[in-house]
Amino acid sequence: MKFRIPFVKKPPVVPVIRLQGTIGTGGRFGAALNDAGLAPIIERAFRMKPAAVALVINSPGGSPVQSSLIAARIRRLATEKGVKVHVFVEDIAASGGYWLASAGDEIWVDESSILGSIGVIFAGFGFPDLMQRHGIERRVVTSGRSKSLADPFQPAKPEDIARLQALQDPIHRAFIAHVQARRGTRLDSTADLFNADVWVGQQAVELGLADGVAHLVPKMKALFGDKVRLVPMGQKRGLIARLTGRALSGAWAEIEDRAAFARFGL
Repeated sequence: MKFRIPFVKKPPVVPVIRLQGTIGTGGRFGAALNDAGLAPIIERAFRMKPAAVALVINSPGGSPVQSSLIAARIRRLATEKGVKVHVFVEDIAASGGYWLASAGDEIWVDESSILGSIGVIFAGFGFPDLMQRHGIERRVVTSGRSKSLADPFQPAKPEDIARLQALQDPIHRAFIAHVQARRGTRLDSTADLFNADVWVGQQAVELGLADGVAHLVPKMKALFGDKVRLVPMGQKRGLIARLTGRALSGAWAEIEDRAAFARFGL
């Protein structure tokens, strides 16, 4: 039997939400970070009456829509509950990963963390020469001029490239607006921060993309005392879901993650 002693002050609580990997819908088994999968975790963290919420981010990016949805949920709850959000970047917070990091009130990095890549990318492959060498004819019938946009089995067309650029530009503007709104005057107004470049550790701090070099445990203790309780927050799944999800999606998710991280030399 537990006895509660009245008037004894409880140690401050800081839920720690880890955002690891690429950002996307995640398919059937939810291998990627997405709003639907993270919503219960984020909501639960802010219901704990925490002293603050900590996000640990290690992501090379992914879906701009899922990045926006997750970041918007974090900001909405932080505002409603009056709770400050501290972000700790591990290896990388680039592209959509930095979109998530910008949802925090303060961003802390390791000296070797990579931040930035505030841009939008469309990547694919083209196989027209391979098709021709093997005598394979591509037959496509569409009822719309753009239905076969960027067909990998046809040569790249200038009009397709222009159309893709027109699709990317508003997404890029939304990304820039989000970063500017969140970082404000902390950003170096003389630097070209929105050309999809990346910076390391202290460089990112000097440019205003981060607030300082610090790690989770010592920083939280410095802010909230040695008795602060850090509570890891994770998604709960049943045994069958864990086993089948790991078996069926693990290999492909690992390949996708490795490819995304490899763009930054990780």
